[in-house]
Amino acid sequence: MSAYKIEAGTAQHIGQRPQQNDRVALYTAAQAPGYVMAVLADGNHSPIAADQALLTSKHLFDEFRVGDSANLPRLQELLRSIALEVHQVIKMSPIAAVAEPQSALALLVLTPQAQAVWAHVGDARIYRFAGETCAMRTNDSAYIEHLVNVEQLPAEAAKKHRSSRLLHNVIGNSMKEPFVTVGCHQGLQAGDALMLCSDGLWQLFRPEELAAAVARNTPRQAAERLIGKAGERAQGKGDNCSMAIIKLVAPPPQAPAYTVQQMRRAV
Repeated sequence: MSAYKIEAGTAQHIGQRPQQNDRVALYTAAQAPGYVMAVLADGNHSPIAADQALLTSKHLFDEFRVGDSANLPRLQELLRSIALEVHQVIKMSPIAAVAEPQSALALLVLTPQAQAVWAHVGDARIYRFAGETCAMRTNDSAYIEHLVNVEQLPAEAAKKHRSSRLLHNVIGNSMKEPFVTVGCHQGLQAGDALMLCSDGLWQLFRPEELAAAVARNTPRQAAERLIGKAGERAQGKGDNCSMAIIKLVAPPPQAPAYTVQQMRRAV
């Protein structure tokens, strides 16, 4: 079992956009005690796809059952299934024919065995911090490699996938199935932290800045300071800014078993 306790929170700011299209949430599993999920969805021009991402994530996570120990490949497949099911539900919606709602997506699950499993599609990012060091940050490299090696695209064209409607990697793209990148880490410990965020935040900060902000503050304080600084750096052009922060902190030391007896004697 893990030798830490979890401090977590979510935060959002509309930036200078007309509406908030991001969605972010933290869930516990109905049939998997000790498991925690974080979901962040960054919608394009509406929150429709992001709302569906949260609904589907909660539904499938509540159905998830575990055995005596965590099965990392099975958890990765769960997250992949969530992303693909969100995509299919959006495509079946009548509104998709006219609005084509889309969303980037980041998913993270923590297990009681000190493991983290994640998946992402598109521009939403997942970070793992060890103290004030950024130990891992998701990116588009796996998708670019897929475009070059599997779909036989020239490297320069693959790197410009965000500017191509056909190649853009998002949930809800009617022209292309989402490419889901998965990963995992074992051996989490007190002092580590994980963060999911939309591009309205991560594009404005170096990874080590995010690591330091999370390490030196509670999740709420870190979110408030990062949102404030993001507003300054965006200079009136800020995008929707959303994040989920999970910190693993050492539990308070337990009082020795003889404390109560000593106090009674003192009385």
